Amino acid sequence: MSTVAATALNEPDHGVFSAIRWAVAHDLRVALRSRAELAVQLLFYVIVVSLFPLASSPDRVLLAALGPGVLWVAALLASLLALPRLFASDFADGTLEQVAMSPYPLPALVGGKALAHWLTTGLPVVVLAPILGLQYALDAHVLKVVVLALLIGTPILSLLGGIGAALTLGARGGGGLLALLILPLYVPVLIFGAGAADAFRAGLSVSPNMSLLGAALLVALVGAPFAMAAAVRIAID
Repeated sequence: MSTVAATALNEPDHGVFSAIRWAVAHDLRVALRSRAELAVQLLFYVIVVSLFPLASSPDRVLLAALGPGVLWVAALLASLLALPRLFASDFADGTLEQVAMSPYPLPALVGGKALAHWLTTGLPVVVLAPILGLQYALDAHVLKVVVLALLIGTPILSLLGGIGAALTLGARGGGGLLALLILPLYVPVLIFGAGAADAFRAGLSVSPNMSLLGAALLVALVGAPFAMAAAVRIAID
């Protein structure tokens, strides 16, 4: 672990927000050093979304029906693609063990890492969604629903994915095992997120879908950091 990181972990302020701030800053610095990897993940998202209109019918009604689901599936895959780097590099160089032994609360530290994952993966997906959604002939109101659902739902993907990434630390074939663990947990988020746009297009209220996504986000915010911390401690013991 670097001298700067070691010094930061031994600062006198050991509160929750200080831990989150340190973890976010650390992971963002690491991510910015590998800009090519971030660019590949965003390019992957753009390509996946753009391939469906080319492979399907040019009918605007069909494209509008497919659009929200495609945007959500692509967001899910982009999030999954970035998950292995959440803990793997810190685990390999010993930083994760030092982090776990620091005076900072470990749930706050791993929660900060999940937040950094969302800032580098989920937030760009949300920003690009309105532009990419134009390929599917989605009107402005539907795009607003899709973007709002992604804004609520993508943090859930990062938090749930963090649990899987922590559970598969050091496991042989961890990437495939991570996908098997996490994809079933992503299904309800995908259903409620994509279903919000479908409900709006059918003239129904989107409140039930958004409320369920919001409730899932609150549960994930409370429970996921503790689950990640427990899995990290098991991996380093």
